[in-house]
Amino acid sequence: MSYGQGGPPWGQGDRGPQGQQPYGQQPYGQQRPATPDWEALASASEARGRKRRWTLIGGGAVATVAVAALVATLVVRANSDDPKAADPIGGVSSSSALPEDTTAPAPSFSEVAPPPPPDPKDFVSSAEKDTAPLTALSLYPGKKLTVGDRVYAKGALHRTTKCASGTQGALGQVLTKNGCEQLIRATYRRDGVAVTVGVATFKTADVAAKVKEETSGNVASLAGEGVPTFCRTTVCRSTANAYGRYVYFTVGGFTNGDDVTKQDRAVFTTGDDVAEFTLRQIHRRGVAQASQAAAAQ
Repeated sequence: MSYGQGGPPWGQGDRGPQGQQPYGQQPYGQQRPATPDWEALASASEARGRKRRWTLIGGGAVATVAVAALVATLVVRANSDDPKAADPIGGVSSSSALPEDTTAPAPSFSEVAPPPPPDPKDFVSSAEKDTAPLTALSLYPGKKLTVGDRVYAKGALHRTTKCASGTQGALGQVLTKNGCEQLIRATYRRDGVAVTVGVATFKTADVAAKVKEETSGNVASLAGEGVPTFCRTTVCRSTANAYGRYVYFTVGGFTNGDDVTKQDRAVFTTGDDVAEFTLRQIHRRGVAQASQAAAAQ
């Protein structure tokens, strides 16, 4: 068969390497389409790309707005006084969502009460507990006694185990028969008034209370260290008290030998100040020994 001049209408070549038609050509006997408008196709493809990009960008913006709205909602609800508003996830509060730890042991308390602190008076109520050293200087330290605006100069000190030797009248006999262990005396003076205090110790507080009730006579005044003899032949004020196993006495008067009357308030005040100081010193012994015993428990 003759194809006429120039061979087949689609050109000189044979089929492609694998029996396919050459690119852009149609089999013989079909109408050949017109050449595509490549510029129009490229413009359309570019338009579709721009539309797709705007769609993606627009979707991202919507998502960003949605997230911002959710965060704003959470902030508003978190700051709300409404307990339901604080829960953005459907009614379950954060506290109820946390499981309660039921494995932790419950606190326990001892049924045995701790022992009460020792009573300081107990330690000065019997010779068995009252074992701290006791001297005239430990009981009456320093060179003066200050009570408020009153300052008393300390005179002589004296300690003896022969308790009757430091007494007047029947007091010596009372001390001796009740087993007096020692008698400590100290004198304080101020503005022509002098007071001697005497402290006698016994085995127990019961014995000391008995001595106080049986007191007759008084402790002898103690002269020296600038204080002349006083209250030996004149009228003086005297007292007797007990605390624990201690009995303490005072005798006070004028250093010039005048008798004491009820109107002489300076004598009464001086005697009360010295007696109060003696009581406090005895109590301090009890406090110190009680503290030491508590620390040793």
